[in-house]
Amino acid sequence: MPNDSETLLGTGVALRGALAGKRVVVTGGAGAIGSNLSAALCGAGCEVVVVDDFSSGYRANLEALAGRIRLVEGDLAEEATLAEAFAKPVALIFHLAAFFANQNSVDHPHADLRTNGQATLSLVQRAAALGVERFVFASSSCVYGSQGGALGEGSPLQPETPYGITKILGEQYCEFFGCHAGLSWAIVRYFNSYGPGEYPGRYRNVIPNFFAQAMIGRPLVITGTGEETRDFTFVGDIVRGTLLAGITPGAAGQILNLGTGRETTIRELAEEINQLCGNLAGVEYRPRREWDHVNRRRADITRARELLGYAPETPLRSGLCRTHHWFCARHTGRQPATPALARLVETALG
Repeated sequence: MPNDSETLLGTGVALRGALAGKRVVVTGGAGAIGSNLSAALCGAGCEVVVVDDFSSGYRANLEALAGRIRLVEGDLAEEATLAEAFAKPVALIFHLAAFFANQNSVDHPHADLRTNGQATLSLVQRAAALGVERFVFASSSCVYGSQGGALGEGSPLQPETPYGITKILGEQYCEFFGCHAGLSWAIVRYFNSYGPGEYPGRYRNVIPNFFAQAMIGRPLVITGTGEETRDFTFVGDIVRGTLLAGITPGAAGQILNLGTGRETTIRELAEEINQLCGNLAGVEYRPRREWDHVNRRRADITRARELLGYAPETPLRSGLCRTHHWFCARHTGRQPATPALARLVETALG
């Protein structure tokens, strides 16, 4: 994977200056966001420790970082993993590891609670005891449930899946240890991140699954009417906002939406991806998943703009082009239709 922290993420001079020389732990660092975040941190001159059990992350995402990071493979709910990850003092923690995501949590709620609840509690306790400069917790827009319109950080929390419930639990652990143990924390709520490093699969997101289907000439499966909207945010913008949450003084004790503030219908998304891939198979409509009642979703990013100077820079078309190029390079070499990619599609479609 081309984890290029200068071209993909555009890490600025101010960010590099604030991060250089710091020892940083990134949990879930083999995921799409985590690997790009780790690349940006390496590019900024950080000493990076990646913690991942590869239950949903991919070793291939770390290939470009070989020799530049220290990898700790293990379960964050286990003391041995924490002891290895924090063998030396750490300045910043970016906690992205999670039991991903909504449908998976519906099918396996106990596993979701272990990873998103117990492991997060253990990590927050460790961070508070160590007195880290900042603990950044990656939450999700799913905490808002099926509310429509522009969602601000003060919108009611109405989770509709175990994943949403345990993301709120993680947020509350941050607030508790901030109040009672002096932990400096910031919470970032991600809105539909996409981009290089994200693979298709049964429990994965719509964009990698659409690309996988389109690249082998299959109709793109839409669960619903296609008029549902989401706020699709390129991974580079997500990473930049996450880094800013880690170093900006005013972000301490804040919850911050990271999105674009723009809505795209799933039908429009499918049309864009089919056009990029030259796929003439069109779309196929299937019933909406039982737990999914979200018709519209859009982030209000006013707080992140004001406190972080966060400004998403990547238009959807540009982000999808970069994602398509990554898919071609990662999955296919020269030819788009490979047996391995076809198997991933079959898995994704259940």
